[in-house]
Amino acid sequence: MDGIGADLGRAAEALHVSQPTLSQQVRQLEEQLGFNLLDRTGRTVRATDEGEVYLRHVRRAFAELAAAEQAVADVRGLGSGLLRLGITPTFTSYLVGPLIEAYGARHPGIETVLEVMTQDHMETELEADRLDLGIAFAGVRSHEIEMTPLFRERLTLVVAEAHALDAREMQVEELAAAVPMAFLSADFATRQHIDRYFRDQEVRPTVLFEGNSIDAIIGVVRRGRLATILPEPVVREQAGLRAIALAPALPPREVELFQRRGAYRSAAVRAFTALALDQFAASP
Repeated sequence: MDGIGADLGRAAEALHVSQPTLSQQVRQLEEQLGFNLLDRTGRTVRATDEGEVYLRHVRRAFAELAAAEQAVADVRGLGSGLLRLGITPTFTSYLVGPLIEAYGARHPGIETVLEVMTQDHMETELEADRLDLGIAFAGVRSHEIEMTPLFRERLTLVVAEAHALDAREMQVEELAAAVPMAFLSADFATRQHIDRYFRDQEVRPTVLFEGNSIDAIIGVVRRGRLATILPEPVVREQAGLRAIALAPALPPREVELFQRRGAYRSAAVRAFTALALDQFAASP
């Protein structure tokens, strides 16, 4: 801060105040701090030792402030940010890949953390603000969760391409009598939907395998002996599978975007919501 007197003059000019006014403001700051920033005893005004230390920290603070402003600008401009997304297991087999790929291509600076969980667990995580968004099925237990409709999902009978069953459509009574099944475990919404369907038809399927992973279900079915019931798009996304229509058909399910009511909607959340709505409006 050598030549501080001249610097004060230039600073006053840049701030559009008089030099006496600026000098008074510096003195007021010194009174607040409890020490002198400037040594005014010589022919030139210099920084005191305390002033030098203070100035270094002030410069660092202003640099951090500028960085913070840039970070906020990046988040608002989606140059950076975080999205915490929860989904139920069946969506891992056909939905999440294309959706996350499209989101990443549009907003490459956003980090996406994906968690696969049951719908009940998803609601709990949203209520606790440990998730930003969830994708699951219509019908929630909590009034704290609000939903935005995305699309309607239809389920179908799925077998391996080489499965002995050769039919385009099958009556549910025949299925229960002739084909052993592999299903997700009972705590998943998809399994609960399937169980309601069989109860409504007064039919009890033969279940030989249960798992808590959609990949495990698909892997078992690909082996050729067991069948399962999965969303129709799975057959298009997953090689080695074939769809057979069930009669009567399973009721369709409404897939919705979940968020805690009143939760803060970050730029990343708003962008993902807009993308999801656009994607499913374009591909019903």
